[in-house]
Amino acid sequence: MSKLNIIASGILLGCILNVSLRNPVLAQAKKVKNVVLVHGAFADGSSWAKVIPLLEAKGIKVIAVQNPLSSLKDDVAATKRAIALMTGPVLLVGHSWGGVVISEAGNDPKVAGILYVAAFAPDNGQSLNDVAKTSPPAPGNNEVRPDASGFLSLTPKGIHEDFAQDLPEAERKIILATQGTWSAAAPGEKIDKAAWKTKPSWYIVAKKDRMINPDLQVKMANNIKATTIELNASHIPMVSQPGKVASFIIEAASDVSRKGLAAN
Repeated sequence: MSKLNIIASGILLGCILNVSLRNPVLAQAKKVKNVVLVHGAFADGSSWAKVIPLLEAKGIKVIAVQNPLSSLKDDVAATKRAIALMTGPVLLVGHSWGGVVISEAGNDPKVAGILYVAAFAPDNGQSLNDVAKTSPPAPGNNEVRPDASGFLSLTPKGIHEDFAQDLPEAERKIILATQGTWSAAAPGEKIDKAAWKTKPSWYIVAKKDRMINPDLQVKMANNIKATTIELNASHIPMVSQPGKVASFIIEAASDVSRKGLAAN
């Protein structure tokens, strides 16, 4: 090998090492094969039951977090435990309140990108309440009720007409019976650092959402400069339109490394 070729090879190796040192997660693979799914309030990990097999059919390893919904800190901890179980870079996906959780947990170095599904995307030092008050409230907020222990749940009317109105009645009844109660203090808890500021992001806007104002969703998606699609869906598109949600997640998983490397 000539002296010139040796020098050129050394420069190329240095460039590769430089990229790897700056972002070791994104340098590991061209296609992310791990997805962690984070549910929102009034729900549990079964929210993703229709999406999971569609992702696994594409060779993606999936973990659906079971958030305790007791505090932001507790939900972030549960999410980070799931991330730690994955080998290699992770696409972190959050629905509704889960968007607040992934905005904080997404700072984990294994997270290569974050995807919001009809979710809150707070900025540094913001809470869900801080974001929500920037837009008129959606009608479903009138159906939230506290219990004696300081936890919130949705009324039957809220589930049937505002949370899951585009699902068959039988499915709505199951969602009502299995909804998780949510700490009344959680919406006021602020994140520290918003992961979307340093990680590539995606957003699914639910145009028929009656829990989070769709206009606010569009505003948040634009604010975080997310790759965005809009679905004519209720607040839970992963249940009512799982095929479209899964396809978008798969697309993001395929694209996350390219976007991340371009940003570096």
